[in-house]
Amino acid sequence: MPNQLAHFAIHADDLERARKFYGGVFGWTFQGYGGPMTDFCQIKDAAGNLLAPLGAMQSRKFNPATQPVIGYECSIVVDDVDAVARAVEANGGKIVMPKAAIPGVGWVVKFLDTEGNLACAVRYDPAAR
Repeated sequence: MPNQLAHFAIHADDLERARKFYGGVFGWTFQGYGGPMTDFCQIKDAAGNLLAPLGAMQSRKFNPATQPVIGYECSIVVDDVDAVARAVEANGGKIVMPKAAIPGVGWVVKFLDTEGNLACAVRYDPAAR
């Protein structure tokens, strides 16, 4: 479908540290494109399925811009934002916006991963106020 989010990439200075963070927080696994672990990896869920939209983790060396890409502020849907906030901190991330309501939408927590990227965990709940 046109105009739909199809892919996101997480840029990292230290790929192993970033994989450990996201594996610890969301249970994600990683596979290098075309085989073993590389500087550019597909992200899979804990069951080994590709994420939708597709996700990748890549070395910052692939960034053609003059400044590092810090942030993709994609929102990751979760069952429990409080549990995710605890997991973020336990895995070396930093909460930059504690749990907050988006009235009529749900609950959100914003955090920095171990690579300085800004991301969100959201639990949809129309009763949120």
